[in-house]
Amino acid sequence: MTLQFFDLANMPATPWKNGGGSTRELVCWPPATAAAGGMDSFGWRVSVATIAAPGPFSAFAGVDRQIMLLGGDGVQLTSSGWQHTLAERWQPFAFSGDEAVDCTMLGGISTDFNLMLRRGVWDGTLQVVRSEPPPTGAGLCMVLQGRWQTVQAGQAARVLTAGQGAWWLDAAPPRLQPVRDPGSAEPVLAFVALERVAS
Repeated sequence: MTLQFFDLANMPATPWKNGGGSTRELVCWPPATAAAGGMDSFGWRVSVATIAAPGPFSAFAGVDRQIMLLGGDGVQLTSSGWQHTLAERWQPFAFSGDEAVDCTMLGGISTDFNLMLRRGVWDGTLQVVRSEPPPTGAGLCMVLQGRWQTVQAGQAARVLTAGQGAWWLDAAPPRLQPVRDPGSAEPVLAFVALERVAS
């Protein structure tokens, strides 16, 4: 499988059923589950959500979740036995998709990055990196700030800017290199490293 590129600006937004926001899906694996709307059977899924109103998060049984604020005022997440203030951007927070989670707005509209992993099928971590991350057999990256260059054997180098990214699976992983331009913002990357769980 080859490296797949995306641009968040060109990804369609799907409104939530409760009217509280919308989601732009970057990838849902395997593709057949996404095409069939199979939210009960995907292996891993990465999306960017816009939260416009308070309300409950959808529950995903058997799924581990990681969330990170990208922009906006943030939200307060509350569940049985814990609460978390998602107010500082680029700080990943992990929780179980089995739990009922309620969301309260801290101000205006917020945007967040979401990673979902089918428990016992896939493991993964969401990180924010500022230098070249180690290669992974499966993963996803999205530029948060500055410019990054992908270098992969047999393909021309490609420069990505904020909101652009790529994902890969069962392919030679790309090298992800920050492009440091004098006087420009520091390159920052959202990086998801994925690994299949041994059966």
